Amino acid sequence: MEATDASAASTPSRHDLLVVGSANADLVVGVDRRPGPGESVLGSDLVVHPGGKGANQAVAAARLGARTALLARVGDDAHGRLLRASQQEAGVDTGGVLVGGAPTGVALITVDPSGDNSIVVSPGANARLSPEDIRAAEPLLASARVVSVQLEIPLATVAETARALGPGARLVLNPSPPAPLPDEVLAACDPLVVNEHEARYILGESAGSTPESWARGLIALGPRSVVITLGADGALVSDTRRGDPVRVPSPQVDAVDTTGAGDAFTAALAWRLGLGEELAEAATFAVRVGAAAVTKEGAQASFPTAEEVAAL
Repeated sequence: MEATDASAASTPSRHDLLVVGSANADLVVGVDRRPGPGESVLGSDLVVHPGGKGANQAVAAARLGARTALLARVGDDAHGRLLRASQQEAGVDTGGVLVGGAPTGVALITVDPSGDNSIVVSPGANARLSPEDIRAAEPLLASARVVSVQLEIPLATVAETARALGPGARLVLNPSPPAPLPDEVLAACDPLVVNEHEARYILGESAGSTPESWARGLIALGPRSVVITLGADGALVSDTRRGDPVRVPSPQVDAVDTTGAGDAFTAALAWRLGLGEELAEAATFAVRVGAAAVTKEGAQASFPTAEEVAAL
């Protein structure tokens, strides 16, 4: 049963992964061309998909077999019910999904025939996931080996999550959409997971031109470890406890749709770290999960099972 207030956001069970983050309904319409200012165009039938980076990560991890919980906030509306149902169908513990405070967050997406899209996001209830909600969910945070967060919820809530980690728990942060990060959040990241765009945003003019230079620059900001995703080229990992950055190649696949692949990668990485794997070993598994995800259309619908990853 989902929590209707912050005081109920707890569970006594042990989790491999707790995802603290966003849950959105993606409202998608296909168009022959995107409208200009003041123009109306006709589109395809509306399709509604469960989405949001937090919800995506939770589904991806659960589908792989991780004991996963989600701490998020949705509205008391049809979109909120859709999102909770998608989590439950994947096997996610939704005891930490708070209901109310605002309508469920939505992403309004138009897609043209080339696949290019335009997106407007209304955060809705995601913007109401508060530091107080995190403090009230202390038993839930204490139950998790790894906590994964993103930046589609308030930064103050992310910072409170970093402070509220249980003993020995590990924080995985994907700073998407990118924003300036407080030193205390950077220092808690183990790892900070970024793509090229996010790395360059954080580093600014000092970014350099190679993933190795980005990793060195990011490590200097305080994270205990860094993972840089490189699309079809796999990933690069850098751990302050293990020396020089290491490249992790990706299997070659025929990509159909990259939507959600980064969320699948981060979820897989976080889960395997919670199992005790070293960073490079966990990233090797995660790039396979990300590769499997791009071979199917959609976000959550494309996330593979462990058997599908093994067969890749």
